[in-house]
Amino acid sequence: MGSTSAHSGHEGLGRRDLIKRSAALGLIAVPTMSFLSACASGGDSGGEEKVDKGKKTAENPLAVNESAPLEIVIFDGGFGTKYAEDAKAVYEQKFPDAKVKFSSTQKIQSVLQPRFNQGTPPDLIDNSGAEQMDMGVLVGKKQLADLTPLLDAPSVDDPNKKVRDTLRPGIVEMGQFDGDPVWIMYYAYTVYGVWYSQKALDSLDATYPETWDDMLAVCAKAKKKGMAGWTYAGKHPYYIPFSLYPMIAKVGGRETLDAIDNLEPNAWKHPAVKTCFEAYYELYKKGYILEGTPGLDHIQSQTAWTEGKALFIPNGSWVENEAAKTMPKDFDLAVSAPTGIDSSDKMPFGTIWASGGEPFIVPAKSKNPDGGMEQLRIMLSEESSKNFTTSVKSLSAFNGGTDGIELTPGLKSGVAALEKAGENVVNPRLQDWYVALQKEKIGVGGLGEMMAGRLTPAEAIKKIQGYADEAAKDDSIQHYKHQ
Repeated sequence: MGSTSAHSGHEGLGRRDLIKRSAALGLIAVPTMSFLSACASGGDSGGEEKVDKGKKTAENPLAVNESAPLEIVIFDGGFGTKYAEDAKAVYEQKFPDAKVKFSSTQKIQSVLQPRFNQGTPPDLIDNSGAEQMDMGVLVGKKQLADLTPLLDAPSVDDPNKKVRDTLRPGIVEMGQFDGDPVWIMYYAYTVYGVWYSQKALDSLDATYPETWDDMLAVCAKAKKKGMAGWTYAGKHPYYIPFSLYPMIAKVGGRETLDAIDNLEPNAWKHPAVKTCFEAYYELYKKGYILEGTPGLDHIQSQTAWTEGKALFIPNGSWVENEAAKTMPKDFDLAVSAPTGIDSSDKMPFGTIWASGGEPFIVPAKSKNPDGGMEQLRIMLSEESSKNFTTSVKSLSAFNGGTDGIELTPGLKSGVAALEKAGENVVNPRLQDWYVALQKEKIGVGGLGEMMAGRLTPAEAIKKIQGYADEAAKDDSIQHYKHQ
C-alpha cells in the first residue's frame, strides 16, 4: 500500500484554497506497546553524535556535510521504491563523497522500532504501510525533527522561491499538529473515494449513483449479472472510512467529522453517523458485498475487483499502481466521491476526501538530519516530481510537474473528482492523530465487525463511541484538536 494522487496546477486545480483544513494520510497501522514505550523513553540509549555541519552556500542552503553518510529507509508498497532511488542518485551526484545507504521494507515498525529505542534511527524514513509508526506518538514524544528549515530553504528549481511556496495547498498544514513546527512531509497526494471500472458500470447501463437508493439499484443490477456491488479490504477494514467518512461529512456537515476527530463526547452518536452506518449495513443485509470479503486483505480484494467480481471498492489513488498487474488494459479506472443519502444532505454530491499521503519523516536523533532534509528538497523538485508521477501514476506534493505527461485513467478521474469537489474537500485527522484508535478499534473492532454482519449499526456506534471516549480520557497519549 501507499497513498497518493490529486490535482495538478495546469489542469485548473492548483487552487490555493483547495485544502485549508489540513488532512490525513492514507495508510496507518498500530504501534506496539514496546514502540510506545521506546518513544516514551525518548530513545536516549545508544545514540551517536550528529555529523558536523557543512558550509552553507547557494547550492547547499541546508549546510549539508558533503562527506557525511546518509541513511534512507523507504516503505516498499504501492509506489515501489524506484522514484526514491532515482532521487537518491541525484543526491549522490551532488555529494559524491557521501556514502548513501538505501533500504526498503514493508515492515517499517518492526525494522525501525528497535533503532528508535536505541537512539540510532535512519536520517530519512518513508513512514507508511500496514506497519506505519504512530505519528501522534512520534510527535508527542519529540521523536521527529522540525522540517521548517527545509520549507524555508530555496527550492531546487527557483532559488527565489522557498520550498514551502512550491507545494500543493494544505501540504504544510497537514504536517503540523499543534503550532508552527512541521513534523511530516507528505510526499504523495491522494484522492480517496469509491473506485470502479467505468467499463463495468457502462455494461450495466448505469451511471455512478448520487443517492443511496440509486446505489442500491446499481448494486441490484450488478447482482443480476453475477457481480457483487462492493468489496473491500476485509482484513484491513480501516479502508472503509475512505468512502464512509466523507459520506458522513456530506450527510451531516463538515463539523460532524471535526467533532469525531476532536474526540468530543457523543460525536459518533450524531444522526448522520447513524444514517451512514445503516446505509453501509444495508449493503451487507441485501447481499451486495462480495462473498468472503471479510477474509480478504487489500491485495486480494483489489484483485477480485479488477477481475470483475465486484463493482465498487473504497480505496486511495495508489490503487492504480498497486493493482496494475491484475487490471485489464480496458478496465477504464475511475473514482467518484461517495454516494450520499438524498437531497437533504448538508454538503453537495462531489464532497470527497483528498489529502497528502506517503509521509516522510526525519528523526530528531538521526545523525545527518540536514542530509535527510536535502534529500526531501531534491524530491520536491520538478524533475523528481515528474519522475514520481510518471512512474507511479500519482501526483506529488509539488504543485506542478505534469507538463508533457499523459495522465492515466485513474489520475484523470481523480483530477476530475477534485475539480468537481471544489471547496468540498474533507480531511479527517483520526488517521494520523490516533492511529491505534482508527485502525484496530474503529476499523477492525467496529466497522469490520459491522460489515461482516457481527454487529448492528447501533451496536457498532456504541462500541466505537466507547473506544473514542477511552482515547479522550487516556492521559498517556497526546490529544489534538482542529484549530
